[in-house]
Amino acid sequence: MSAKFKRLPKHIGIIPDGNRRWAQQHGLAKEDGYRHGIAPGFALYELCLELGIPEVTFYGFTQDNTKRPAAQKQAFQQACVDAVQTLAKRDAALLVIGNHESPLFPKELLPYTKRQTFGRGLIKINFLVNYGWKWDLSFALNSHDLPDSQLHERIASRDISRLDLIIRWGGRRRLSGFLPVQSIYADFYVVDDYWPDFMPDHFFSALKWYENQDITLGG
Repeated sequence: MSAKFKRLPKHIGIIPDGNRRWAQQHGLAKEDGYRHGIAPGFALYELCLELGIPEVTFYGFTQDNTKRPAAQKQAFQQACVDAVQTLAKRDAALLVIGNHESPLFPKELLPYTKRQTFGRGLIKINFLVNYGWKWDLSFALNSHDLPDSQLHERIASRDISRLDLIIRWGGRRRLSGFLPVQSIYADFYVVDDYWPDFMPDHFFSALKWYENQDITLGG
């Protein structure tokens, strides 16, 4: 499959938005949309394995998301738990990043706050769970043992590499606080369809678009 692409990103960020709007569109409660977003994540994982993408980061939920109604909060927390625990049975080097000292962080995910390798560990998978950009950067502000030139080594998400491509489903044209340091030179591609309606062609179109971007990293 990789022969179809002249150049592939080494690290892809996934913002799986539109779950609640999809649920409403299908006559369901908003919280029901999250469980329909799990299968697309595994479909994308399989495609990345086939293509040999080295690293993928999924946006689970943010600290701001926890202000939503209790039913929605419980639903996206459980969806993250189900996704991570299932990936732990596959070939992945898993890391969950987020404020794990908060009661809003699912206790089931505490073992994954340090990267663990499962199976052959063919791909790095990062999940942002109860993540906040201010929380992430606060570690750099409170750390004085490294120079400013090594900011990336001081943030909470320091084990996540620089992003090449970010793909957002659901039509919104915003980053929503997604890994601000790693996103600094990322190309940003938007899919108008909702995340539960994921199709491989969404992903392939993003990769084809990325091939034609001028990657200079500011140079």
